Amino acid sequence: MKISPFANLLLLGAILTPQVFGQGESRPVLASETETRVQHDQRMRWWREARFGMFIHWGLYAVPAGEYKGQRSDRIGEWIMDWANIPRTDYEKFAAEFNPVKFNAREWVQIAKDAGMKYIVITSKHHDGFSMYGSKVSAYDIVDSTPFHRDPIKELAAEAKRQGLKFCFYYSILDWHYPAAYVDAVGKDPTAGNRVTRMKPGGKEEYVRYMKEQLRELITSYDPAVLWFDGEWQDWWTEEDGQDLYRFVRSLKPNIIINNRVGKGRQGMQGMSKTDRAYSGDFGTPEQQIPANGLSGVDWESCMTMNTTWGYKSYDQQWKSSEVIIRNLIDIASKGGNYLLNVGPTASGLIPAPSVERLAAVGKWMKVNGDSIYGTTASPFATQLDYGRATSKPGRVYLHIFKWPADGKLTVPSWGASVKRAYFLADKRRALHFENASDGITLQVGEHSLDPIATVVVLETTVGAVRRGRPM
Repeated sequence: MKISPFANLLLLGAILTPQVFGQGESRPVLASETETRVQHDQRMRWWREARFGMFIHWGLYAVPAGEYKGQRSDRIGEWIMDWANIPRTDYEKFAAEFNPVKFNAREWVQIAKDAGMKYIVITSKHHDGFSMYGSKVSAYDIVDSTPFHRDPIKELAAEAKRQGLKFCFYYSILDWHYPAAYVDAVGKDPTAGNRVTRMKPGGKEEYVRYMKEQLRELITSYDPAVLWFDGEWQDWWTEEDGQDLYRFVRSLKPNIIINNRVGKGRQGMQGMSKTDRAYSGDFGTPEQQIPANGLSGVDWESCMTMNTTWGYKSYDQQWKSSEVIIRNLIDIASKGGNYLLNVGPTASGLIPAPSVERLAAVGKWMKVNGDSIYGTTASPFATQLDYGRATSKPGRVYLHIFKWPADGKLTVPSWGASVKRAYFLADKRRALHFENASDGITLQVGEHSLDPIATVVVLETTVGAVRRGRPM
């Protein structure tokens, strides 16, 4: 995982257009020449309803676990081939040490499911070029090059299907291991990793053929619901290349969903109008942040780590609290987006205990309050609530209360709908008293919250009366 130089500029709320469309009004960044609006919405439907998924960064970089020849870095673990300047032949040696005998597909999927996640996105190949599945195109994979000799991707795909989760792939366009790729930078080994790589003459065309064959394997053998590309910031990769790859992938599986990093989508989203079809991909991908006002006119998904790294680093203990994670999920849903939360398993095949603990806490909250997240659209209110966030469905608005009012009263601004009933999502039998006023309603919620992280109040309205507003 790596943010392009453009990403921070693209995702700041200040540069986004003021009006952010509700979920039903989202546009694809690039529509197929033959796909109608109805067909596009149908293809995106499950993804829009899911709201919450698990990202898994797992590969050879889990072996050094952030340390090489006594050197440690505060940079992300999966980029160790770059920041430790490891030559290709030396990095390959990690394969002999990669034997994740504690890997259990059922446990991994169950952890995601119990957390309330609806889909899993795992690294099939990261920037280091190592394939985490049994590839017939390359022997540089977990089946052929490690003592493990198993295909964990195949096991995870089968288990996700059994447990009812969508199974998806991350795939890097950048590949440090491919022979035609090289580094041309002062102090860098030409075969080590780097943010920018070059291609030998004819290398790009050769590599694109290789990449397409790997993608054909992934799609035809594992039937992924999403292809999540990355590494597209290379100078040799163009938007036209991205659009070609987008069409190729969808020719293999028409209903697959593809992120904007297949092309130059992150760059193109700056100033994009709601009808712009110039850039490839079906959804935007803000990284390690939540856009202040959502992303205008497109579906989007915030991907985030639980600590500071994507790939496993043994010494990174800077964990986000369960409260922060749950409130991030709520905040993202309130702005019309999805939350892709990362785990970085160890070389032995375990999801780190702090990740498991936090996911269990999220799952406990979601078991009670999931209706306020799944299938919701953005907040109907024109301004952000100072005490929390809001999501909506036809006939319902969900208030997520972070800061409990000292006097037990909440003021809910008017949004053009008439409230007919109010109650706690965790206690539907307990009706809450409210009073109508010209500028909204005053809601009596009592002196104590039901959940210190986020108590959810449901406002029932006349079906269809909820006015779409700017997601806040």
